[in-house]
Amino acid sequence: MTTRPLPPWPGGPGPLDTEDTIRTPAVAPADVPPDDRLLADAVTASDAPDVVFALSRHGHRTIRSGGTAPPPPLPREDLRYEIGSATKTFTGLLLARLIHVGALSGGEPATALLDGGRPAGATPVTLAHLITHTSGLPALPAGFFLRGLPAWHTNPYARFPASRVVDAYLRHRQRHRPGTRWRYSNYGVAVLGHALAAATGTPWEDLVTDRVLRPLGLDGTTLRADDSGLDAVGHGRDGETPVPPFDAGGFQAAGAVRATPYDLLAFLEAHLYPGEAPPELAPALRAVRRPVLRRGLTHRHVHTVAWFRHPTDGGPLYFHSGATLGQQAFLGFRPDTGTALAAVCTRRFRAHDPFVATAYALLAGE
Repeated sequence: MTTRPLPPWPGGPGPLDTEDTIRTPAVAPADVPPDDRLLADAVTASDAPDVVFALSRHGHRTIRSGGTAPPPPLPREDLRYEIGSATKTFTGLLLARLIHVGALSGGEPATALLDGGRPAGATPVTLAHLITHTSGLPALPAGFFLRGLPAWHTNPYARFPASRVVDAYLRHRQRHRPGTRWRYSNYGVAVLGHALAAATGTPWEDLVTDRVLRPLGLDGTTLRADDSGLDAVGHGRDGETPVPPFDAGGFQAAGAVRATPYDLLAFLEAHLYPGEAPPELAPALRAVRRPVLRRGLTHRHVHTVAWFRHPTDGGPLYFHSGATLGQQAFLGFRPDTGTALAAVCTRRFRAHDPFVATAYALLAGE
């Protein structure tokens, strides 16, 4: 898949759209559909043991939960859910913040950061390539399937720790020049996390906690399960077999975040209204909404540093989904309608699964 980059990124702040600086009035228009019924229908359509849809429209929150399983001991909306690849939106925001404060430029070769004694080469893979899936790396590193096979139905990522991710990357031979092809890669964003840690001398877990989670007050968000009873239990494709908590191993930056629906909604609301976010994060929140890449036929697919971006009649829709072995998540927001949606469920993705399609349609107003 060939790509066409937009004007160089990273770059200066550039002019801000009015949607970046002016908050949509808190009073919703009279013709807004009744959110309570929309969310109740979405919960039912998702067909999963536990489902939560959390919607913010013009500052008004509506949260509905349900599912095919008996209710857990704690309310479903109070539990922490695995968001899988939607973690990449947190990593993208972290990178944007590090660039804004001058700690990085985004153009650093990942190899130089991970192994300072090794030459980067004439066309190195940069941090920008890794976050935009244009590094040329495959979805997963060499050796992943063989090593993960004994735990394939439980936790294969846990068998590939950080040291193996980095070693596999340093051994990898590029087949395509970075920046010329788009290929979605958990591996690439995992490498990015380790490169950020190497560049700052701070573990990725501490970086994202100190630079993103804490400033936004996301105390219901963590990077690993514990014995607190706050973590939702995932299920297999049958919707009945429990699945162990997901362990991201060396892929933390690509999929480790688990959070409550309330925290996910707060995260999205910060993207909707960056002017009301903590000042140290506002520039990065604006930066991750700017397009940096177009791809596909007629270059209709648009990407930012953190989000997939689709057009609507009123303006862009930003979204990212994610899945683990037992849970799914959908995050999205629309500045034109002042709407944010966080949806989670506890059933492994299956063919023709209705969950993501239902969430996307709700946000798009289809």
